[in-house]
Amino acid sequence: MQKSITALLTLTLAGAVSLTIAQGDLQVKDTAPDRYVVQRGDTLWSIASKFLSDQWRWPEVWRMNKEQIRNPHRISPGDVLVLDRSVSPPQLRISAGDGGGGGGGGGGGGGGGVPGDVVKLSQRIYVTPLAAENIPAIPAKAIEPFLTQPLLIEEGGLDKAPRIIATEENRVNLGAGNVAYVSGLGGADASVWQVYRTGGPLVDPDSQRTLGFEAVFLGTARVTRNGEPATVEILSSKKEISAGDRLIPLPPATIPQYVPHAPDAEIGGRIIGLYDALSTSSGGRDSIISINRGRRDGLETGNVLAVYRNVVIYDQKDYLKSRERSQAIQLPPERYGLVFVFRTFNSVSYALVMESSRPIQAGDIVRNP
Repeated sequence: MQKSITALLTLTLAGAVSLTIAQGDLQVKDTAPDRYVVQRGDTLWSIASKFLSDQWRWPEVWRMNKEQIRNPHRISPGDVLVLDRSVSPPQLRISAGDGGGGGGGGGGGGGGGVPGDVVKLSQRIYVTPLAAENIPAIPAKAIEPFLTQPLLIEEGGLDKAPRIIATEENRVNLGAGNVAYVSGLGGADASVWQVYRTGGPLVDPDSQRTLGFEAVFLGTARVTRNGEPATVEILSSKKEISAGDRLIPLPPATIPQYVPHAPDAEIGGRIIGLYDALSTSSGGRDSIISINRGRRDGLETGNVLAVYRNVVIYDQKDYLKSRERSQAIQLPPERYGLVFVFRTFNSVSYALVMESSRPIQAGDIVRNP
């Protein structure tokens, strides 16, 4: 699945497409190196953070466009990236160098760019060794499990799904290698199924309306004998599986196109909560959050949102005199993080926390960056 996810996380290095920069001029960091050697474990986001103040805008320095991605060429550990400051906005390219020089820093001559080292790539087949590791846009492993899971179900959405009616030797809980008996599979062709149960409601913090219910992923199972009931073997278990849990066919792997960009529409939403967070009320970098805005509001895969928190203070002098009578003062919301939307539903979206200077909490605000 890793290969399928990274297959579309590619860079446009030729046939450049001009981008309309609605967010203002692209700001290159004063500390940005003239060249950088790609390291194992890098992502396009982390590489961009070495060059840009707003690292989520890395498609602009690669001349990428979310509407049209042409002539894909991947980068791998060892490739040398050169920052061309002679054009506006600045552009990143792959150098003619062989990439053999350490972890990346500023070689070359100051802020004038090194256009002599730039290779203009024409349309061609790009061959890489089988062992090469292509650099993903964001940490793919953080979201892989969530790309084929329903995540969100409507009320009663699992009621007609096949159900575990009995377990091997009447076990209360099942794990990998155990056997279960399932009613309702019928003549389904699928051999591998995902096991779920309905989780808590996703309630809009603003309207208090229930937008759906969290689908709690428990594990996977394989049909070993058809019939009524059918027999399944538990292949993997993230949580304990028991009688009453429901099965959904394993869907084909999705291959989203991760090109970070601001939403086309003005978004003002709230964080509903952290996905499957039973033991904590706050999260941080790499946490998965749910948002009370979705496709109908204009959100799409790849959107980047800024996270804000409303801050209320009290006049310290009045507060010391009388806590009951002191007046709350609402300060402007403070921005403290960025999230990357990777999955959208009609009224709810899921996002990966990319940056956070304080704990992420339910009720915090998300807006256009």
